Amino acid sequence: MSKKIVVIGGGIMGLSSAYYLQKEGFEVTVLDKGEITAGASFVNAGYLTPSHIIPLAAPGMMAKAVKWMFDSSSPFYMKPRLDSNFLRWAWSFNRSARPSRVQQAIPVIAEINTLSKALYQQLLESSDLGEFQLEKSGLLMLYKSAQLGEAEKKVMQRVLDLGLEARALSREELLSLQPGLKEDIQGAVHYACDAHTTPGQIMQRMLAYLQKKGIAIHTGTLVEGFEAENGRIARIKSNQGIFEADEVVLAAGAWSPLLSQKLGLNLLLEAGKGYRIDISRNTPVKIPAILMDSKVAITPMDGFTRLAGTMEFSGINHKIRKNRVKAIASAVESYYEGLSVQEEELEQAACGLRPVSPDGLPYIGRVSNWKNLCLATGHAMMGWSLGPITGKLITELISGKPTSMDIKPFEPERRF
Repeated sequence: MSKKIVVIGGGIMGLSSAYYLQKEGFEVTVLDKGEITAGASFVNAGYLTPSHIIPLAAPGMMAKAVKWMFDSSSPFYMKPRLDSNFLRWAWSFNRSARPSRVQQAIPVIAEINTLSKALYQQLLESSDLGEFQLEKSGLLMLYKSAQLGEAEKKVMQRVLDLGLEARALSREELLSLQPGLKEDIQGAVHYACDAHTTPGQIMQRMLAYLQKKGIAIHTGTLVEGFEAENGRIARIKSNQGIFEADEVVLAAGAWSPLLSQKLGLNLLLEAGKGYRIDISRNTPVKIPAILMDSKVAITPMDGFTRLAGTMEFSGINHKIRKNRVKAIASAVESYYEGLSVQEEELEQAACGLRPVSPDGLPYIGRVSNWKNLCLATGHAMMGWSLGPITGKLITELISGKPTSMDIKPFEPERRF
């Protein structure tokens, strides 16, 4: 009899875990409180980013957060609130931003991103999901000031030291790759090691593949509690009934702390809200880019162009702050000639909640007080990029196989 695996969460982490687990012959059930049609896995920038080697908890970020705390349109916004869990998280975030911690994280982030990018390629070559967008035109870091350019060139050098492909572009070299930029764009760093996708396309095809393979997908299923036997989670109680489990994978994104509390785990994790605007008409955007002055991402996806950005810590809610949406649109309009965002596109903006750990590294692994529980959450801004490798690592853990990389840096019970 194969093990019964219950995966809680139907985002990219949950579906990727289900994908690799069923490949190993396990009987997999996926539970999701929604309909698997929205959320962070659907509204992200679609990047696969080995170049993103600096974690969110970087030196100076907390100072910026304090500076921007009373500007709700800022790229990095923490809504002031007296909440003990948030305050503990913020304290741990600040400690994690020490230079020594960041230097330790850099090679780990590069390795896990590189492995996951290769798995996306394998997914495409397998034909399991059919055809989907996987373009390797790289990522442009566009800057208006020499100061920002010099700072990014230092990151680029570290990326090169890790064996990844990148180069600095003058304005003339940049315009040959990406015409139509405003006159004040001085140059860019081009990370040719990166790639991009259309997230909703892959999510829909992954879901269809799993259903075709007989994986039980229960949407509208709210987990209400757990029943334990001998240090194991034996059953999961929900509004749709009880599910028995030999192994449980908690991949519930920003909602993971609410569920982990029911298991006696105090998981430091905050919801980081991001927004997206989709433009379903021709734009001058040829290569994905991050607008460094405003931290906004722009991606040419399959059939539309996506604008995405901001990190907002305001708790678990889906309130659309219109000033933040307008700030994203204004940033893009200030970089590209002839690109303006229409009012209807602003009105159709959506948001998603990223699960953010204090150090920006994910929680992947088992916990000490439950024999059959694995965590797969806390990926911050790298969630889409790291879906496949997380699913594979979880499968290796449950199968008792050596993991594809050392997962100690992702230990769920690590100290900050």
